[in-house]
Amino acid sequence: MPDKDFLVEAAILLAAAVVAVPLFRRLGLGSVLGYLIAGIVIGPWGLQLIGDVDNIRRFAELGVIFLLFIIGLELQPSRLWVLRRWVFGLGGAQVAATTLLIALAGRGLGLDTPAAVLAGLGLSLSSTAFVLQMLAEKGQLTTRHGRSAFAVLLFQDLAVIPVLALLPLFAPGGQAHMDAGIWLRALGVVTAVAAVIGGGRYLLRPFFRLVAAAGTPEVFAAAGLLVVIGTALLMQGMGLSMSLGAFLAGVLLADSEYRHELEARVEPFEGLLLGLFFMSVGMAVNLGLLREAPLQLLGLAAGLMALKAAVLGALGRIAGHRGASARGLAVFLSQGGEFAFVLFAVGAGLGLMAPSLADRLVVVVTLSMALTPLLVAFDERVLARWADTGPGPEFDPLDDAETPRVIIAGFGRFGQIVARILRLRRIRFTALEANPTQVDFVRRYGNTIYYGDASKLDLLRAAKADRAAVFVLAIDDVETSVRTAEMVKRHFPNLAIYARARNRFHAYKLMDIGVTLLQRETYLSSLELARSVLTGLGESEAEAQAAIDVFRAHDEATLVAQHAVYRDENQLVQTSKEAAQELEHLFEADARRHRR
Repeated sequence: MPDKDFLVEAAILLAAAVVAVPLFRRLGLGSVLGYLIAGIVIGPWGLQLIGDVDNIRRFAELGVIFLLFIIGLELQPSRLWVLRRWVFGLGGAQVAATTLLIALAGRGLGLDTPAAVLAGLGLSLSSTAFVLQMLAEKGQLTTRHGRSAFAVLLFQDLAVIPVLALLPLFAPGGQAHMDAGIWLRALGVVTAVAAVIGGGRYLLRPFFRLVAAAGTPEVFAAAGLLVVIGTALLMQGMGLSMSLGAFLAGVLLADSEYRHELEARVEPFEGLLLGLFFMSVGMAVNLGLLREAPLQLLGLAAGLMALKAAVLGALGRIAGHRGASARGLAVFLSQGGEFAFVLFAVGAGLGLMAPSLADRLVVVVTLSMALTPLLVAFDERVLARWADTGPGPEFDPLDDAETPRVIIAGFGRFGQIVARILRLRRIRFTALEANPTQVDFVRRYGNTIYYGDASKLDLLRAAKADRAAVFVLAIDDVETSVRTAEMVKRHFPNLAIYARARNRFHAYKLMDIGVTLLQRETYLSSLELARSVLTGLGESEAEAQAAIDVFRAHDEATLVAQHAVYRDENQLVQTSKEAAQELEHLFEADARRHRR
């Protein structure tokens, strides 16, 4: 049985989130600030409803790990290579410039050089979790400033690795650490990264193919979580960032046929745990220090945000951002980040800075996180109206080029023909197929196809159904086809559905939902064969085509008429007889005209 105290704490956390997040979103302040305030209220410095913050935070860090995995799934290796200039150029310049300026300010305030440099390094880092969550909420991850923000955050995550490795060298007596141990650790880092890349390239696809063949969704979800957590633990064991390991695993699976299904399975865990992480940050705020020197700490937090915003705004303009894009980059990345907590704790433990200074800097970072949603809201509601006269956010052309215009659900005989024609016309599409054997077979011949059940909302969202123009419903199973059509109609009303119907009754069910652009599976091929039979019997092409046209017009009209009564068997039989008689009369009348 679960521990009663654990269940009580879980209920408190869920209740706080349910109350605070909708309220703050309604106020236009975003869910992140809602989670933070909820954490402060129920934490040790608030109502003291939650005590063990450290354990909650360690567990909640899985949310950040899952977030980085999903971001990696969205970034194919080719796109990551394109971003290298932004990662190492813009990201490197931001960390270097911010560290230098903060270190100089620290020296001016009386800190010794190691403490000032460490403070500069820690405060130069922004919060990956906060920034990406806010950008995703506002639909700005694929804007130019969203992509640049991600590049800067990625460099910051990479920069933490050598910083943590080198910190012991600057501690008192640290020169003693300059021995073979540092090289062994570097070798371990290289080995870990190589293991993740090699394993991801050669082992993950066969692994997921085997799991998908079992046909059990919960096992597939468990396999996805295992890969993410296992990779993160491997990286942590080598002294690297767990988030970096999860990100690498995502990048390596970005080109696989399981990309959308993995995203759909992992994302619910990511959202819930990420919210818990933000709440744990709120619970960890030391309000005692804030009460002692509120103006000083708030002033330091505001100064940090102003300095980082100025550096990022200037670098953004040098990198080609203009107006709202440069300002967005500056505003979203102006806070401190969660890696600062790690650096300051390690630095204090090594004697590089006083524990009291580390505690104050942690409060400053936390305050800057809490103030960021307010700064973003101020930017959107005040600065944007005052400063912006041009168009809205400029979206990343790389992302637009990879957004499908068409989604094909079902990649059997019917869906493949549609896909081949789209491919010839260079129209980008995403194909979804629930049969792993079929996915594997089609992939072997160079076709792009993803594994997953298209009737699942999470999978459709992962496949960017909200940004596509056309949805081709080519699923063979009638029940699944109808369920998918209902899902698309309900959640993506602007997505045009072009459906394949196996027979008339399948067509009627789709028409009940409102799908009118449909084609019965063998209908057109039967008409074409009938036309060939008529010409083979001696009729002219014109006569044969006229007969086909009469039949087709009458049959399609009958389909619409019978849709209203198809559930009443007696009426359906009666209308079928009447339709057959009417068709006979039409052909007889046509024959009389032909004889005259």
